[in-house]
Amino acid sequence: MIDLYYWPTPNGHKATLFLEEAALPYRIVPVNIGAGAQFEPAFLQISPNNRMPAIVDHAPADGGAAVSVFESGAILLYLAEKTGRFIPADLRGRAEVLQWLFWQMGGLGPMAGQNHHFNGYAPEKIPYAIDRYVRETARLYGVLDRRLADRAFVAGADYSIADMAIYPWIVSHEKQDQDLADFPNVKRWFDAIAVRPATVAAYALAEQVNPQPGEMDDKAKAILFGNGSTKA
Repeated sequence: MIDLYYWPTPNGHKATLFLEEAALPYRIVPVNIGAGAQFEPAFLQISPNNRMPAIVDHAPADGGAAVSVFESGAILLYLAEKTGRFIPADLRGRAEVLQWLFWQMGGLGPMAGQNHHFNGYAPEKIPYAIDRYVRETARLYGVLDRRLADRAFVAGADYSIADMAIYPWIVSHEKQDQDLADFPNVKRWFDAIAVRPATVAAYALAEQVNPQPGEMDDKAKAILFGNGSTKA
C-alpha cells in the first residue's frame, strides 16, 4: 500500500495519474495547502520542503522498511522503477523520458507556476511580470509542440512519466493565456491523454478531495504566498 499525501494541484495530479495508470493500491492523505497542512511537523518528516505530493511506500521493492519520497518528479521516477512501467528499460529510451521529465520540472512547471501567480493571485498586477511569464510559457509550449510533431507522446510512441509530468501543467492553459489552437500538436496530444481512463479517474478524485477548487480566502493566500509561515 502507498500513502499519497496529496492536494489537487498540477504537481499533485502527476502522482494520481501514475497510480491510476498502474492500478497500484494507494490511500489518499489530504494535505490542505490552503489551511497550512504542509507545515505540520508530521508532514515535514516526509516532505522537508513543505510541499506536496509525497508518498510513503509500505511495500518497497526491496522488501524492507517503508520508503518515503518527496518531489513530484522523484515520485514518478520511483514509481516507474518500482513497477517497471512508463519508462523504457533501454538506455536511449530512458534518456529521452528523463530529459523531458526534467524539462517539466525545471522549465514548464516553474514558469507556468509564476504565470499562474502573477496572472491570477498577485495582489498587484505587474505588467512586466505578467508579460514575462506569459511569453516564456508560450515559448515552452512551442518547444513541446515541435517535439510532438512526429511522435504520439513526448518520448516517442509510448505514454510515459514524462507525459504524466507535463499534462497537468497544460490543463490550465487558459489561465496561462495560452490557446491550444496555436499549438496543434500539443492539442492533439492533450486531447488523447484527457480521455485515458486513468486520467478521467485521477481528475474525478481531485473533485472529491477538494470540491471547491479555486476558492481561496485571504488566510489561504497568506499561507501560500506570504512569508512561509502559517501565522501570516
